[in-house]
Amino acid sequence: MVGVPARSGGWIEGDPTGDRRFVDVGPLELERGGSLPGVRVAYETWGDPGDPPVLVEHALTGDSHVVGPTGPGQPTPGWWDGLVGPGAPLDGTFVVCANVLGGCQGTTGPSSAAPDGRPWGSRFPEVTIADQVEVEVRLAAALGIERWSAVIGGSMGGMRALEWAVAHPDRVERLFFLASGAVATADQIGTQTTQQAAVVSDPRWAGGDYAAGAGPVAGLGIARRIAHLTYRSAFELETRFGHDVQDDQRFAVASYLEHHATKLAGRFDAGSYVVLTQAMNSWDVGRGRGGVEAALARVTARCLVAGIDSDRLYRIEEQQRVADALGVPLRVVPSPYGHDGFLVERDAVGALVRELLELPHQGRSLSSG
Repeated sequence: MVGVPARSGGWIEGDPTGDRRFVDVGPLELERGGSLPGVRVAYETWGDPGDPPVLVEHALTGDSHVVGPTGPGQPTPGWWDGLVGPGAPLDGTFVVCANVLGGCQGTTGPSSAAPDGRPWGSRFPEVTIADQVEVEVRLAAALGIERWSAVIGGSMGGMRALEWAVAHPDRVERLFFLASGAVATADQIGTQTTQQAAVVSDPRWAGGDYAAGAGPVAGLGIARRIAHLTYRSAFELETRFGHDVQDDQRFAVASYLEHHATKLAGRFDAGSYVVLTQAMNSWDVGRGRGGVEAALARVTARCLVAGIDSDRLYRIEEQQRVADALGVPLRVVPSPYGHDGFLVERDAVGALVRELLELPHQGRSLSSG
């Protein structure tokens, strides 16, 4: 059974801030209707503000902590270790990463306090990838950044990176789109709505208005198990675990999934999980723009599109569609790890980041080298 943390996971007001900084970006009218009277953004930066600015976009359960150790208020180490720092691919740049709208690590989300002082909970409105990017646009303005030297993202972060390049082509010089798609597929929506069902079926969900305390950690843990199976390849799971049974008579693969379920339940808010997976479900860069190809025709950034050859969640043909529409070759990263290869294969991905940043901006074409 999933362990029960002291309270529902996620950062809340009063916790140590760690390296987070905060900025209020004002009220927000939302794409699907509804509004938020005020949005606060938690973000982190690295490097000299005078260097070329780079926006790094985190994935579903990531946050603003791209690199760095754990510490007070920061229960996990950096999720893309090796990307930033002396000699790293983003050395010599001013790196910004913000916790996403609807998240649970300091940016306004379901566990944040509404104007009445109570958590938003079930009252938190539906948000989209476009809404999340609008919040980042306001953050950039607050930081005095008019144009990003590069916007980089994988998985859900790739969606926001692509939305930036389409919605604000004059503000993105380079785009790195990794292990993601231009529109949610039925397979992705199916697995993510199943994860949502696991969360909301937990009796402790309480309609989204669960009290401070454990919260629906059992349902969140089941959702994480389902998700993790899509993040890893069948080959890797078979190679690592096969049919092995542990001394406690549990299948080794089941123990592995439980471990990841427990970890997530201790650091992530269930309400944010539902809100963010719904944003992913509604993702379609071509909505209101004449379709995917018409939308991608707006991009003026120098683009690098890459995928993981064993990814069964964001299949390689999804990145191929984006690459074809942008007129660039698809770069394929070999990996046995499935979708998580975009994080695990740090050397290969880092080399692509270096390549993109070292080339001068000359439009959308990028040779395969």
